[in-house]
Amino acid sequence: MNARKWAPLVVLGTAQFLMVLDQAVMNVSISQLVEDFDSSVTTIQGVITFYALVMASLMLAGGKLGDLLGRKRAFVAGLVIYAAGSALTAVSWSVPALLVGWSVLEGIGAALVLPALVALTAQSYGGKDRAIAFGVLGGLAGVGIAVGPLLGGWVTTNLTWRLVFVGEVFVALAVAVATLLIISEIRSDVRPPRLDWLGAGLSAAGLWFVVLGILQASSWGWLAPRNSPVEPLGFSLAPFMVAGGIVLLWLFVVWQRRRESHGKDPLVHLRLFSKPGLRAGLMTAMSQNLILMGVFFSIPLYLQVVQGLDAFETGVKMLPVSITLFATAMLGSVLASRWSPRTIVRVGFIVLLLACLALLGTIDAVIDDSSFSVAMAVLGIGMGLIASQIGNVVQSSVGESDRSEAGGLQYTAQQLGASIGTALIGAVVISGLVVAFQANVSNDPRISAEVEEQVGIALEGDVSFVTSQRVADAARQTGIAPSEEDALVEGYERSQLIALKTGLLIAALLSLFSLAFTRHLPATRLGGLDAAGAASAPGAT
Repeated sequence: MNARKWAPLVVLGTAQFLMVLDQAVMNVSISQLVEDFDSSVTTIQGVITFYALVMASLMLAGGKLGDLLGRKRAFVAGLVIYAAGSALTAVSWSVPALLVGWSVLEGIGAALVLPALVALTAQSYGGKDRAIAFGVLGGLAGVGIAVGPLLGGWVTTNLTWRLVFVGEVFVALAVAVATLLIISEIRSDVRPPRLDWLGAGLSAAGLWFVVLGILQASSWGWLAPRNSPVEPLGFSLAPFMVAGGIVLLWLFVVWQRRRESHGKDPLVHLRLFSKPGLRAGLMTAMSQNLILMGVFFSIPLYLQVVQGLDAFETGVKMLPVSITLFATAMLGSVLASRWSPRTIVRVGFIVLLLACLALLGTIDAVIDDSSFSVAMAVLGIGMGLIASQIGNVVQSSVGESDRSEAGGLQYTAQQLGASIGTALIGAVVISGLVVAFQANVSNDPRISAEVEEQVGIALEGDVSFVTSQRVADAARQTGIAPSEEDALVEGYERSQLIALKTGLLIAALLSLFSLAFTRHLPATRLGGLDAAGAASAPGAT
């Protein structure tokens, strides 16, 4: 193996690993974060969603800044900002401090790093080497998902989750230094583009409104208002926020067309969306992350809140998905030499569907360890099959001048999927919990009308996913009879399982619907894919 040849991949792969690691750490540390900041699951859900949302909303601008400043400079600058965010996260003293450090600063840093990472990988390797490189990056993302729950779980349980972010500071700075020493910047004779600030603002605002509307639906109501700050036309504010976001995104598209028609640099060249392979790759990337992060929000809730496991035990339970995701993603180049990306990705979504249905069967009051482990392992295989192909499909659909922009679009799609997945599945789980608990209380003859009314009033407020012990303590403080207390707790425990199963059922349906996005994925094998990508590049002969 040529060490010098693959040295850039080591640097870029370490950055890829770092970007995935802390997201996995946060997912298994939900209960500890709730305790440390005297907060709620819903609030921490918002922090996790904001992290992905900041990345998604700024990724296009981050990719454009890579073209403007140089991909290497943008990559290094992003790592430094990311390190600053990790440092603030490590010492955060409140949820707002955590939000600024993790969600905002780390999100901004990642928005600079990730598009440049994809572009630097594509410019450093070609042909079969490029497919291998993207397969390795997908595998390292799997390693991050594998190590995150275990490392984060062990450190959280035995020490503190803050130490993970202290370590990230040093790793990010080390990768920045290594980048300056190892990776070369390829100069282009093309005039650097100007950043479209209005376009960046419209796209960011549109995405924020859409995702925040979905996120708040569990608190404000999907249509009928429950705890909405205002009630436009008698409805919840949530659907109006989503609609407003869609309007802003439509205005963004109009503005991009106007800039292009006047010969000005747009934030996104809309001509890229005329490439069927690129469109299919972006939709696939968004769907994969939507399903993954939705499941990865629900499963830790089941393991920690319902089963009472600590962060490390949760990481151990989630290890099968991490191992199989890593192994399958690393086989990406081998699989691509035998089957087309379309076939591999379709099989991946079918496997995801089966895994989600299998997980549905394992959600019970007492966990079946073997069935749960098998279902999680199958989930990892499906994710790995998809992850192994997307980077190469997207980058092979464009020419050299569009690398950063395509990278920005790819990670925008992925992080938009992650933010929507966390918000959507989280909102479905919380809403399902409220509906199921109300029904269980109403249908239980052991519960009096007075207690039923008290429960109804409580559920009109801000509801979170808490342990049954918290419900028992709250019931006891009201002075109700022990028999009614037992009935409330039993009803709540049944409601927890129904809510989690509803979330996983939505994930299963999304896996099925995602097959529609694979129609225009490349139907050629590895060699043909790279050739097709070259043929589609501007100026290619």
